Amino acid sequence: MSSLPPRRDFLRTLAVSAAVSPFLNLNPRALGANERINVALIGGRNEGRAVALRMIGQGARIATFCDVDQAMLDKITPELEKAQGARPKQEHDFRRVLDDKEIDAVLIATPDHWHTHMSLLACQAGKDCYTEKPLTQTIEEGHLLRAAARKYNRVFQVGTQRRSMHHFIAAAEYVASGKLGKVCHMKAWISQVRKSIGTPADTAAPAGVDYDMWLGPAPLRPFNENRFHYNWRFFWDYGNTELGNQGVHVLDVALMALARMRPGQSCLPKRISTTGGIYWLKDAKEVPDTEAVNFDYGDLLLSFELHSFSQSHATENTWAGTAFYGTEGSLVAVGDGFTVYGPDGSVSLQVKESGGSHEGNFLECVKSRKTPNADVEIGRQSTTLCHLGNISYKLGRDVKFDPATETFPGDAAASRLLSKSYRDKWPLPRV
Repeated sequence: MSSLPPRRDFLRTLAVSAAVSPFLNLNPRALGANERINVALIGGRNEGRAVALRMIGQGARIATFCDVDQAMLDKITPELEKAQGARPKQEHDFRRVLDDKEIDAVLIATPDHWHTHMSLLACQAGKDCYTEKPLTQTIEEGHLLRAAARKYNRVFQVGTQRRSMHHFIAAAEYVASGKLGKVCHMKAWISQVRKSIGTPADTAAPAGVDYDMWLGPAPLRPFNENRFHYNWRFFWDYGNTELGNQGVHVLDVALMALARMRPGQSCLPKRISTTGGIYWLKDAKEVPDTEAVNFDYGDLLLSFELHSFSQSHATENTWAGTAFYGTEGSLVAVGDGFTVYGPDGSVSLQVKESGGSHEGNFLECVKSRKTPNADVEIGRQSTTLCHLGNISYKLGRDVKFDPATETFPGDAAASRLLSKSYRDKWPLPRV
C-alpha cells in the first residue's frame, strides 16, 4: 500500500502539551528473542478482553490492566490472571501506564474518541501500539498517528484482524493475479440486527466510574447509559457509525486486494456518494441503520451496504463479506473461506479458513522490529474510507476527493470535516 505524504498543514511542528512532557524521556527495554512482552491493556470490555486473551495465548504477559470502570477491572482481571498465571496490576489513569518503563506495548481498546490521543502519547512514550479499529475519528488524526509512529520508530498494528488471516491474504492475491479478468466492481457488506437501545434519561454515573476521564476529549455531556458501555458506538461524539465499526473489516479486505492490484498507487477513491438513514428503529441512535456507500476510483467501483434490521437477505448468503466481480469470474471472501466462480457462475475453487494470528504477528514484530500486517498506514487508509463515507453522509451529497493530497479541493464544507475540535482539558497532542 502506498505511503501518501501528509498535508502540509499536518506536518507543522508544534510544542507538545504539558500533559505529554512526562513521557518524552524514552527508554524502551531491549527484548530478547524468547522474552515475554509486557503489554498494558487499556480498556478491557468486549474486544479489549478478547484480544488480550489471544495475546496471552501467543506468549504475551498482560502486566497492567487499565480501565476507568472499577467494575470492569474487577470482572476481567481474574480472567487475565487465570489465563497467564499472574495477576496484572490495575490502573485507572492511562498516563501512569505510559510512564511505566517496564511496559513494552499497549493494547488500546477504548471507545474510538480516545484512540488518537492515547496512541500519540504511547508512541511518544516509547510504547509499541496495538490500537483497535477504527483507528481514528478524522482523516487528520490518521496523518498525525502515522507521523508519530514513524518519528518514534514504533511498531503499530491496527486491529483489522483479517489482514493476518491466511485465506483473506490468499483471496487478495488471487484477485490481483488477473484470473478474474478486469475487476470492475468490489462490494463489501454488513447485515445484522441491532435491537432498540430505547431513550433512557440522563442519570448520575455508576459508582466506581471515572466518567470525566471516560469522556476525555469528547464534549462534556451528562452521563447516559446509552452513551456508555458498547452503545457509545451509535453516537457521533465517540464512534464512527457502523461503517467504521464493522464496515472497516470488510472494506479492508477490498483495500488489501487493491494494493496488490496497483502497487505503489493510492488506494483511496476520487468520488464518494453515501445515501441512507435511520429507517428502522426510532430510538436514541444517531447513526444510520441502513446505508449504501459508493467509492468511485475512476476505473472501478467499491461499494458498501449496511442492513442493521435483518440478516435474512444477506448479500451472497452471508452476514458479512467482501466480493470481487471481474470480466472472467468473481470471488467472494467471508469469515470461513473464499469461493471463486467462473464466467458461467459455476464454482471453480473453494478455499477454507486456515488460521492466522493478528496478535501473534504484532508480538513477533515487537521483537523483530518488522512492519506488522496492519501497519498504521494500512489501518489509516482503511479508516479513511470510513471517514469519507461519513463525510458524504453528513453533508447529504457526493464529495470529490484528491487521493494524492487527501483533500477536498474547492469544497470548504467537506474540508472542515477533515479535523474536529476537542475538549479544552484534552487538546490534541502534536508531533
